[in-house]
Amino acid sequence: MQLDGRLSRMLHILIHMDRAEGPITSEAAAEMLNTNPVVVRRTMAGLRDAGHVRSVKGHGGGWTLASPLDAITMLDIYRAVGEPRIFAIGLTDPEPQCLVEQAVNASITSALRDAEALLIARLAEVTLAQIARDFDTRFASTEIAWDQIDARALALKSS
Repeated sequence: MQLDGRLSRMLHILIHMDRAEGPITSEAAAEMLNTNPVVVRRTMAGLRDAGHVRSVKGHGGGWTLASPLDAITMLDIYRAVGEPRIFAIGLTDPEPQCLVEQAVNASITSALRDAEALLIARLAEVTLAQIARDFDTRFASTEIAWDQIDARALALKSS
């Protein structure tokens, strides 16, 4: 099963956007995320519709933040990317009249609902500013230059 990386990818690029000296193009974001610019534009459109980013077309254009990082939570971005499915666990229902199946499905449904509520609550507590501060702490303990961050990550992926 393929994992949905949209939340992680958008959190990544939003931190970069906060640190950028100007707009980030879809092409530059795609290179950082090792994906296609069309995928970036499509996903960023959801963030734009939610009011988290702005886009400017043409020469010198690209994507910029519309709000400061401390005003955006992980939950905001989760919702803006379409609320991807959280769990891979699903129910089966080939014998809906079977009382055992009904009991199993009810138990699984309850557990998943509780776990999802807990995760959603946690996503609402974490701002992008908190994630950026964690990055700052990690970055301060390295000798890597800022412009090498994604170039190094891309090199590691290739090896």
